Amino acid sequence: MCERNTKYYIKELLNIAAPIIMGNLGFILIGVGDVIVAGRHSTDTFAAISIATAIVNCIVTFSIGLISSISPLLSNYRGEKRSVKKYFYPSIRFAMFWAFVTSIAICAVIPIIPYMGFEDKLVYPVQEYMFISALSTFGACLHACLKEFLQAFEIVLFPNLLTIFCVFLNVALNVILVFGWGFIPSMGVVGLAIASLIVRYFMGFVLLAYCYMNMSLRNFYEKGYYTSLIKIGFPVSLAVLVEFVAFNSIAILMGRVSGVYAAAQNLVCTLTTVSFMIPFAISNAIAVKVGFCNGAKNFTDLKKFAIVGTVISVCFMACSAAFFMSCPNFIVGIFTVDEELFKISVPVIAVLGLFQVFDGLQISLAGVCKGIKQTGIVLLANFVAYWLVSIPLGYFLAFQMGLMLRGFWFGLVSAAVVLCVIMLFMLKRYFKANRLA
Repeated sequence: MCERNTKYYIKELLNIAAPIIMGNLGFILIGVGDVIVAGRHSTDTFAAISIATAIVNCIVTFSIGLISSISPLLSNYRGEKRSVKKYFYPSIRFAMFWAFVTSIAICAVIPIIPYMGFEDKLVYPVQEYMFISALSTFGACLHACLKEFLQAFEIVLFPNLLTIFCVFLNVALNVILVFGWGFIPSMGVVGLAIASLIVRYFMGFVLLAYCYMNMSLRNFYEKGYYTSLIKIGFPVSLAVLVEFVAFNSIAILMGRVSGVYAAAQNLVCTLTTVSFMIPFAISNAIAVKVGFCNGAKNFTDLKKFAIVGTVISVCFMACSAAFFMSCPNFIVGIFTVDEELFKISVPVIAVLGLFQVFDGLQISLAGVCKGIKQTGIVLLANFVAYWLVSIPLGYFLAFQMGLMLRGFWFGLVSAAVVLCVIMLFMLKRYFKANRLA
């Protein structure tokens, strides 16, 4: 096999990652639109959706994590020269089953909200948002499933152009439904939830139509496919769940002190999530390329894709950290004019900058793990980092040392460092065992 230079690996990764970056940013900008519109409507609306989305995300993330196993598994199948299109309908059945489970789980939590210690004025809006979110899970899971299915074929442009379009659709629906327009009354929190529901189903059905128009598909059933998806996806799903619950538990814990802290956590998480979408997309590209190389037993290219992708991610996040730390007041001002939110959020952004560099490294390493189907590493690393280190340390710094939200973010920095150390150590052992170190 001829020796390939670094430019080849960068080009191959970016050919997949660039449209995914565009789509991921679009997906997050949909959430940013929610945050900006909610912040402009009222601080209570902002606080209510911050608490509601924190709880909903903790539940939805498990299903999305399972669905995310579709792309690396089918990439491995392609590398093995197996037929892949026949897994279209099995993938949809898999996604709809978990959408149903997710919807039931969200509804089961709604009656508990009044007993969770939130301010009375926030309880009913939180419950309303959660109920509508439960109905939207089928659209969200359909979209996630078909995006993963197409990504396995390295078809990434159309799905991500669709997401960009939906940024503008979501903003338009938010403004109309939240503030009212013509005969449509102002619906506040409910308007935000309905807008999200419409956009999620729209994205799912458009991708479904695209698949029918561009692929020859047939029904197929293979029990082993579901087993393989769960084998790969369950550790990934639990790992993502562990991480999401950690992040969103901060909003819930601080929301018990005051709704404005939950709003501040949502604001800061929105910022880091926007920049995180770049290395997350590169991580997806790493998983696809490493998965293909793993299936084809091409271990030389496998290692080089892993290294090049990781370097790109870390360099980007270092630049992002420098930007956030240089102009925190300007950035917070995009989302709110509330003085209390400014006072809480600006100091946290300095800590956020440090967090980002390690976050870029850990998500790239997680992409390598997905590609080689060693997802148990990701689960173990996330559990240790977030629940044995980050949350206990953050809780101590926040409430015992009086650092409040900033204390939890110092805890998150420690989690990112621990994640990197664990995955680097375990991947080195894996590569050495396969004579790749």
